[in-house]
Amino acid sequence: MIKLTPGKLLDEKGHLTQAGWATSLVKEYNRKDVKANAMRIKEWDYYIVTNGKYAVALTIDDNSYMSMGSVSFLDFEKPSYITKSQIHLFSWGKVGFPSSLEEGDLHYKDDKISIDFYKTESQRRLVCSFLDFKNGAPFSCDVTLCDFPKDYMVIATPFPKKKKAFYYNAKVNCMTAEGWAKIGSEEYIFDKKDSLGTLDWGRGVWTYKNTWYWGSMQTRIDDGKTFGWNIGYGFGDTSSASEDMLFYDGVAHKLGRTTFHIPQKDGKDDFLSPWTFTCDDNRFYMEFVPIIDRYDNTDLVVLCSKQHQVFGKFTGWAILDDGTKIEIKDKIGFAEKVFNKW
Repeated sequence: MIKLTPGKLLDEKGHLTQAGWATSLVKEYNRKDVKANAMRIKEWDYYIVTNGKYAVALTIDDNSYMSMGSVSFLDFEKPSYITKSQIHLFSWGKVGFPSSLEEGDLHYKDDKISIDFYKTESQRRLVCSFLDFKNGAPFSCDVTLCDFPKDYMVIATPFPKKKKAFYYNAKVNCMTAEGWAKIGSEEYIFDKKDSLGTLDWGRGVWTYKNTWYWGSMQTRIDDGKTFGWNIGYGFGDTSSASEDMLFYDGVAHKLGRTTFHIPQKDGKDDFLSPWTFTCDDNRFYMEFVPIIDRYDNTDLVVLCSKQHQVFGKFTGWAILDDGTKIEIKDKIGFAEKVFNKW
């Protein structure tokens, strides 16, 4: 696998200068360097904060022909979930995404939703409100993330048939989270002792039709240190690198290539039956018992998105670079399969 070296992400023709992986944003992204059709540019920031009992997920994205602000609240003990989104057409990059995850604030507002991602040198603050979120009751939250890890997953992926298409993505796991969320009069506390946050940061020009698989988990293990992973594959040419990586106490440990074994029933994916996960280097094995399938199906013929983000309990083992074997049991995380035409 190829490790990325410092420099510009795109050359003067808008082609990727290098495909590969890294543990920080060593390649410099600038929207002005993109030479593809402006309608194909996609930029997003997605945060999920969880404590094993419930979770809040916040999304801001700008797909050029549309932008979206989205809020999800998931209760793993009931279990149940609510997702509400606001969509606006023809944003054309006006949302104003920073070029790097290490700089700049991000905001999304209309008459129903307000999402603010604030970035300082040592913290990230996530503030949101959404009117009429559940049976007329509003949603609000204010969560601070700190302890940004030394390493995180970064991948630059080309699309062979579209030279100006690319996928530049970072996944930052296991940030300490502290704050609260409210739905009406119900309050949900995120205590820094058991709450962690993950950022999915993405910039790119994608092909029209694609499917991806993504899995993520973050927790504190018996020694009190943070442990988690990012696994996934799907679209683009990943021959130069995979996005599979373990994170222990803020340090990355690169895996080979994982496979999601989703059970089948009557020739279709059976998302709520138990899954397994394996890796070609025999350093990762997990069993997964689903709790919630956060399913979203939007089909406008030309535009289509079928999303199964499945939350559940992972049990299994993973091996660090030095041979240390870490075993986990019944830790909450998620795995998803998403098909898009957009």
